[in-house]
Amino acid sequence: MTDALLDGDDDANTPLAHEERQQLRLSYITTRGELNEAEQANIAQAMRWLRGIKREVVDEDFHCELHRRMFSEVWRWAGDYRTTERNIGVAAHLIPMEMRQLLGDVRFQIDHNSFPPDELAVRFSHRLVAIHPFPNGNGRHSRMAGDRLAMQLGQRAFTWGRNSLVDPGATRTAYVRALQAADNHDYESLIEFARS
Repeated sequence: MTDALLDGDDDANTPLAHEERQQLRLSYITTRGELNEAEQANIAQAMRWLRGIKREVVDEDFHCELHRRMFSEVWRWAGDYRTTERNIGVAAHLIPMEMRQLLGDVRFQIDHNSFPPDELAVRFSHRLVAIHPFPNGNGRHSRMAGDRLAMQLGQRAFTWGRNSLVDPGATRTAYVRALQAADNHDYESLIEFARS
């Protein structure tokens, strides 16, 4: 896949550094659509794996393994924290510390019933995507992790706008707006979106 195809003007995707783009495993991929299709097939396998395990979501190794299972057939860097800087997320050298802090905070919040289950799981997903620990796939990873936490807290998995797929562009816009509101500590619209 050429750099231009991975760099595209699709603002829904995190731009990859040149060295990250060179880690594509599938040489037949020449378009963003082919990449999305390959990643989605890999994610479906990860979902099957996830249903068969009992691991806690508040474990750092779990997140690296989940991401690896979601993307390892497509990217060589799957499951490894990013080492390059982005216009989103924390500085790359802070990722391990931020992940440990997030997981410790969530353990405390679970133990002390700090938030209702849906809110806790959505806050967790939001903070995980804000850290942006991996080169790509952070939104999909954070939503899957949020689902897992919700289920561990006795709730159903979230739908994350799947009930309104008539206009995927509008769904994506609603999700981004809800994330931006959460950036300002207003989680109501993100909780609502997660259940839409």
